[in-house]
Amino acid sequence: MFHEYRDLITELKTSDRYFQNLFEKHNTLDQKIKNMEAHMEPGTPDEIEVLKKKKLAIKDELYTLLQKISLSHVKV
Repeated sequence: MFHEYRDLITELKTSDRYFQNLFEKHNTLDQKIKNMEAHMEPGTPDEIEVLKKKKLAIKDELYTLLQKISLSHVKV
């Protein structure tokens, strides 16, 4: 996810608690969805769809944060 921001992600996961929490929520949801789809965890198709939408919203927020932070790191 977001390979162009790999270094920044690594930095933010240790220095920015808000980013770290969002990143962990995204990964937790991703794993839960995979488990539900593999029938390792109970879940209806509707429940899976709701989780996918939550995961996408978090991914969008992460991307927005990465863009803003990356722009603030650019030296003019």
